[in-house]
Amino acid sequence: QVQLVESGGGSVQAGGSLRLSCGVAGYIPRQYSMAWFRQAPGKEREGVAGISWSSFSTDYVDSVKGRFTITKDNAKNTLYLQMNSLKPEDTAMYYCAADLLSGTLLRGQYNYWGQGTQVTVSS
Repeated sequence: QVQLVESGGGSVQAGGSLRLSCGVAGYIPRQYSMAWFRQAPGKEREGVAGISWSSFSTDYVDSVKGRFTITKDNAKNTLYLQMNSLKPEDTAMYYCAADLLSGTLLRGQYNYWGQGTQVTVSS
């Protein structure tokens, strides 16, 4: 059984930084892409950043380009999201996803999801 566990969320003031982590427990029998999604109250879930198995390909939603960086450590089975220059509109529950089944990194269907970690940015 595969489990994804996010950590690193919290409350920060605008302009601050946070680093999210997502650990993958269990065995996924293939090279898998991963991504971070977020969902704010009353809004649809959106893909924030995605990364391929080799880390060769990454993608970001326009609103976070230049501020967020996604990385992964395959040896540690861990995904990261470094978030800098945070804005109040970044406030959301952040979820990590693993094992892209179809579609693109930010809009595709993933096999596994974490429970989420809350990020709150105050002005």
